[in-house]
Amino acid sequence: MKTKPVAILGGVGFIGVNLAHRLLAAGERVRAFDNLSRPGVERNAQWLRDIHGDRFELCVGDVRNANAVAAALIDASAVFHLAAQGAVTQSLEDPRDDFSVNALGTMNVLEALRRNPGNAPLVFTSTSQVYGRLGHVPIDEGPLRYQPSDPGLAATGFSETQPLEFCSPCGCSKGCADQYVLDYAKTFGLRTVVMRMSCIYGPRQFGSEDQGWVAHFVKRSLAGQAIMIYGSGKQVRDLLFVDDAIDALLLARKRIDELSGRAFNLGGGPDLAVSLLELLRLLEDVLGQKAEVGFSPERLADQRYYVSDTRKFSDATGWSARTSLRQGLRQLYQWLSVPAERRPPLFAPAETRA
Repeated sequence: MKTKPVAILGGVGFIGVNLAHRLLAAGERVRAFDNLSRPGVERNAQWLRDIHGDRFELCVGDVRNANAVAAALIDASAVFHLAAQGAVTQSLEDPRDDFSVNALGTMNVLEALRRNPGNAPLVFTSTSQVYGRLGHVPIDEGPLRYQPSDPGLAATGFSETQPLEFCSPCGCSKGCADQYVLDYAKTFGLRTVVMRMSCIYGPRQFGSEDQGWVAHFVKRSLAGQAIMIYGSGKQVRDLLFVDDAIDALLLARKRIDELSGRAFNLGGGPDLAVSLLELLRLLEDVLGQKAEVGFSPERLADQRYYVSDTRKFSDATGWSARTSLRQGLRQLYQWLSVPAERRPPLFAPAETRA
């Protein structure tokens, strides 16, 4: 008798494929549900098939299709909901589509689980965008970065007590989904947890200007192409390597009965915070070449400073980030530096970390 699969919605996207690989390497079965809309994800699916064989199952479908979602989750032992429209720029161009993917799609997932007697745990990846632009926070401007005027905030980052203040259609739709996931735990007794993600980066990220900007910077640098900076480049984000993010997602599943109905920030925290200008300098050192840089006006809804306070999740689970920026960027560079057509189809399964 086959064991029940772990279902990953958005299962061959950047985080999904890394999560699937970790689970499969640990001997679990994985069912990836994905609409294959992101460039490169077909290669991610083939990579998993080549390594793991029939323990990996791909279901091509869209989270906006309630029947397809219900069928994919019918026998799942656990569900990771990573499928999303995450680009602010795209949400501004088509807010209705953004809403249908992020809000309606998440409702389809929740309803499928509510009607399923198995009560599979749900780990949902939300976003730091739910805190809004944070324009009310006093900020000091240094030579290379913005920094909160409050030294306490600079030392810890923003905690989950930060009021929600949705900004941009993408922030609204993800925030709506975030709140529904929490409410379904309170109202219907589902075992759900929300992870409010900061900037995740690493191998198998096909970065673009709108999503996966760290990989985008590395790709442009390797190709000798100019990198466009929107604003001054002093904006600060906390970066988290994908292996460390996967550790956290797996701990959230493992500890679901203790964590259910709660939201947690997930990012690199103050120790892994970097401005865009500082990252460019670090990339120049790691890659051994200087990138050409251009500047454009600041974009709507862009936070000048956002760093996650992850102590709530760390206190609850013992989790901590292990990968330095230099280590993580070097691994991303090593993966991206091999042309796609020459990347070997087989990589040794990652060591199970959590």
